[in-house]
Amino acid sequence: MMAAVETLHDDTVDASRGGLPISLSRVEKTFGALNVLKHFDLHVPAGQFIAVVGRSGGGKSTLLRLIAGLDQPTAGRAEIGGQRIDRLNPFVRLLFQEARLVPWQRVAENVGIARGPGWKEAAAQALADVGLENRGGEWPSVLSGGQKQRVALARALVSHPRILLLDEPFGALDALTRIEMHRLLERIWRDRGFTTVLITHDVAEAVALADRVIVLKEGAIALDIDIDLERPRQELADARAVDLQRLILDAV
Repeated sequence: MMAAVETLHDDTVDASRGGLPISLSRVEKTFGALNVLKHFDLHVPAGQFIAVVGRSGGGKSTLLRLIAGLDQPTAGRAEIGGQRIDRLNPFVRLLFQEARLVPWQRVAENVGIARGPGWKEAAAQALADVGLENRGGEWPSVLSGGQKQRVALARALVSHPRILLLDEPFGALDALTRIEMHRLLERIWRDRGFTTVLITHDVAEAVALADRVIVLKEGAIALDIDIDLERPRQELADARAVDLQRLILDAV
């Protein structure tokens, strides 16, 4: 097990920047008689931002758990950086819809929760990256929902992940806060270049953020489309964005 991790470290010149490729080949995932993923193939190049959309029960969360190493495929092979995914990977971080902050730890302590060497400085930098450089000494209870999610993002980023997995992280936020979080995430992704997989029900969000959108339907890919829109994507009311959203909605 450790050899795979060491190989990834040896191949990494700068672990603080750049993504790793993800590959799933002929993957199946069953739960009893329920076949959630069926002969599933997905290849995500290093640094690409991919959004996965679909109806509830279509296999989106299962796919994310397989990439994260939280679950194993029933058949087929799942890889990160050419290595089989058979455990949690130190280069992968997962962000959920709920911020999941520890209420009895201050903001900076939540970000640096692993308490590695130099964690205070690293937490302060991560908070600065998400625009909360002055909130490290506060308790999570005084933060707004958007601020809590920024802290959760800082916690994910503090270890310089090569892959960031997002499980509907903005679903509970109001519209204006979601737009702010979209712009923040896009800026940090463009700066650091990590590979990103976003699970979302929101087609407009998928088109606003992703290089590529996958529609997952009954455990298989119903649509795989590139999003060829200029960045940064400040406004998405133009005809190209609307046409892409319609195309994706038709496949959902």
